[in-house]
Amino acid sequence: MAGRYDFDVVVVGGGLSGALAARRLVQANSGLSIALVEGAARLGGNHTWCFFSSDLSVAQRRFVAPLVRCEWSGYEVRFPAFSRRLDTGYAAITSGQFHDVIHAELGNSVMLDVSVKEVDANSITLADGQVLRSQCVLDARGPRAIASLVLGFQKFVALELELAEPHSLLDPIVMDATVDQHDGYRFMYCLPFDHRRVLVYDTYYSDGQALPVEDLRQRILAYADTKGWQVQSVVREEVGVLPIILAGDAPALEAEQATGAPRLGLGAGLFHPTTGYSLPDSVRVSDLLATEAARQPLTTDSARGVLVAYGRRIWQERAYFRLLNRMLFRAGSPGRRYQVLERFYRFDTGLIQRFYAARLNVADRIRIVLGKPPVPLTAALACLSEARTLKSMRR
Repeated sequence: MAGRYDFDVVVVGGGLSGALAARRLVQANSGLSIALVEGAARLGGNHTWCFFSSDLSVAQRRFVAPLVRCEWSGYEVRFPAFSRRLDTGYAAITSGQFHDVIHAELGNSVMLDVSVKEVDANSITLADGQVLRSQCVLDARGPRAIASLVLGFQKFVALELELAEPHSLLDPIVMDATVDQHDGYRFMYCLPFDHRRVLVYDTYYSDGQALPVEDLRQRILAYADTKGWQVQSVVREEVGVLPIILAGDAPALEAEQATGAPRLGLGAGLFHPTTGYSLPDSVRVSDLLATEAARQPLTTDSARGVLVAYGRRIWQERAYFRLLNRMLFRAGSPGRRYQVLERFYRFDTGLIQRFYAARLNVADRIRIVLGKPPVPLTAALACLSEARTLKSMRR
């Protein structure tokens, strides 16, 4: 480590993307001096992150395995016209286990309850005036308003319920759209952690970010009642609003990475444009940074190069997903958006796996739009131009 630097790498933000990057860099080079700086008392906040086994490589699944609270061999979806079980592995990481594992592994590299006043390319200034200098600073401070993106939203309230009696769930219900539809596409999402504990989300693909939390709490409890579940206690609550990308200005998005400390995760737009899932991209970026660090000492500029190249590649690859999002949010009435997903889940398992991994092939893309669309054709055609959507939002 050069004498004028306090650390080889400083990561600002101990959420998903920041903590995974720090952990991966330390695993790849145990001699690396890292500071993982988090403003809260624990890493990871209060979140649950899920992924499909087909989203990650075998090595990547090994990397996240210690963080996983529960995993299942398949999952269910339920719609008004049909239900289905898919034989694709599914896993959940909760922030409690996330904190415990990563804090134990990184030890004194983790700085908790530390407020950051300013972040620059080679230093950060803490609220108490202390300055930490590094040859590589990474900004992982989470979601922010990004003017270059046109967004819809996936918003939710979740309650982890302790039940008086065992529930009957063997697998997660990733989408239960048999519930009343309002405020966009609504579905319930259930993760059975053990025989009497289940995390239940009331989720909406909506045009706006407004979230009437108390209403959703009551809807979750009402849903539990319809299942015959007697709620003994509410263990914890999650509230979230995830961005869904409809369109964007790629050069402007890239320009935001050109100066200062490069951003990771949601703050850099590195997430699945349709689902809002950020864990697969966070793991992939961590791998890329570790590979670069093995090749040469990691600097802010070399990390920037890795992140810009990855962001540019996935922006081009995922244009089709942004098109599907425009059709979902703009081409049909909000109360009938569920029909788009109902149709999608009739496709074969391989296509669905590739969709969630954001790796659709040409045949997949043709097949998804082939046949009678679940939205009016004229409205669907109006969604084709990403540039027009971006322009309309800037007027």
